[in-house]
Amino acid sequence: MTDKPKPSILPRGPLKKRSLRQHIVRRLALVLPITVLMIVLAKSGMIDTLTDRYTFRPESWFDDSVLVRHLRVVVTHNGMSHDRPDCLLFVVNGNDPPNASRIDVMQKHSGTCPGPKGDLPKLFTLQVDRMNRIIQSDQGSPGTFHPLP
Repeated sequence: MTDKPKPSILPRGPLKKRSLRQHIVRRLALVLPITVLMIVLAKSGMIDTLTDRYTFRPESWFDDSVLVRHLRVVVTHNGMSHDRPDCLLFVVNGNDPPNASRIDVMQKHSGTCPGPKGDLPKLFTLQVDRMNRIIQSDQGSPGTFHPLP
């Protein structure tokens, strides 16, 4: 009747050192899935979309370089162009009023971009109302603007 209660946690001896092989396997088990995930997110364009979502602010509508970076993401992810983002050239007309800025979207054919070298075919024009934050495109109907798809 003098049974001693069993301890809920058994005492352990000193920890064994991990071998170099165990250390490498544990590191790979952690790093490899994270690396594969980052590659998949980069190839799918998810990282670009998330970056644009968190960095594009209301005051960015009046900064041409930030607006072009935003439009590059919008144009490629909305299916308006199947070219790589670095193969698109955005030409901003600086003489337009803020409520009707025009930006020509052209297809580059230089460097790693496919096509005849030196050719810059115009794909479509974007009309940006910076005051009301509205973007319209004339894709498929030159001269007639409609909201982005």
